[in-house]
Amino acid sequence: MTLHTNRGDIVIALNAAKAPHTVNSFNFLAGQKFFDGSRCHRLTTQGIYVLQCGDPTGTGTGGPGYQFQDENLAGATYPAGTVAMANAGPGTNGSQFFLVYKDTALPPSYTPFGTISSGLDVLTKIAAGGDDESNGAGDGHPKIDVVLTTVTVTAG
Repeated sequence: MTLHTNRGDIVIALNAAKAPHTVNSFNFLAGQKFFDGSRCHRLTTQGIYVLQCGDPTGTGTGGPGYQFQDENLAGATYPAGTVAMANAGPGTNGSQFFLVYKDTALPPSYTPFGTISSGLDVLTKIAAGGDDESNGAGDGHPKIDVVLTTVTVTAG
């Protein structure tokens, strides 16, 4: 999967063997151009180190109109380069996901479904710009505006 952004491309190796529902959902949504023109709406720079995207409303509350179960949680960890689903609790996966730019300690509650294979430098530059702290210290909108111009998924 490639996230084509206004800041550069981020290429993600998807793990369909361990997260088939998640990968299928992304393939479907990308094919429907669901993500096109959406902003990455959240950057955390303290405690956890993630850029969150996938909400077409840019508010953190939007989604595709459906939810699906968690996958691949047994022993899940979130080192730099991990791509995982954001959620509002068990079984609430939709379209929002996060990109980990620095090793992050999170409980195994977020479906990891891919690994950044190129473009981690794009992500770290965005993170270096900081956040506006609109959600509190170290958590808010990225100061460097990030737009997903398009998302493509190809068989590999």
